Amino acid sequence: MTEEIPADDGNAESAASPAGSGTAAGVGDGNAGLGGGPEEVDEYDQLLAVLGRTEEHDQRVAIHELGHVFVNRLIGNSSISEVTINPGDGFEGLCRGARRAAFVSGGGRGVDASDIRKVLQSLMPREGEDRRAKADVFQSVLDAVTELMAGEVAEKMLLDGEPTSSGDDRRQARELAALICKTGPATDRFILLCEQQAYDLLSPYVGVLMSMQIVLRIQRTMSDEEIDRAIATVVARQALAVEHIRRKQWQRIIANAAVFKPE
Repeated sequence: MTEEIPADDGNAESAASPAGSGTAAGVGDGNAGLGGGPEEVDEYDQLLAVLGRTEEHDQRVAIHELGHVFVNRLIGNSSISEVTINPGDGFEGLCRGARRAAFVSGGGRGVDASDIRKVLQSLMPREGEDRRAKADVFQSVLDAVTELMAGEVAEKMLLDGEPTSSGDDRRQARELAALICKTGPATDRFILLCEQQAYDLLSPYVGVLMSMQIVLRIQRTMSDEEIDRAIATVVARQALAVEHIRRKQWQRIIANAAVFKPE
């Protein structure tokens, strides 16, 4: 989730990009997926002008939101039912989902993390008490903070420069971490752990993430079914491309062996 900031800053956690429609079929061709001709490019540029954004900023927002989505799926949560990079409700991009409401900022979109912490704080085990009964809460906090930090981590992995404004993500991460950590330094270290975990989860899927950001920038808003279908398509196409490369390399080896004449 990225906060909406003035266009002059050119740095928002979920910048929106030109409206349009598209499928995963166009991924893998760089920014070609955003338009096949001058008219489409002009339309995209016009949308960016209306939004007061640059193409780089729009890309940052898409990658940020997809970082949340990918980690959500990789931890087996699947609670995100929609992702958008169109501005609204004070944010430039947002992940939505009924079961994710606890970790979405207030203002009618769900219960804030601070409210969740207040409810659970009194139920957390004290020193010397058996924690096993609350193990699910500890795991949920770990997963939620990892997902919250994944947007910023995705930007750092794929793009140069500073990440977009993710103040609300960090604020909610600290609120939830406070359920486990008792001091500021402990909270900082816990969040660093979650950032590293997000990095570890996302690392094998950098190529898929880069292709998916093109799809999202075209479609602007995607449902859970569209997200999963597009990811599956991208993964399948990249696997096919790798197989084609492997076969060409093997054919080259066979050809070289055929002309090899031992002395």
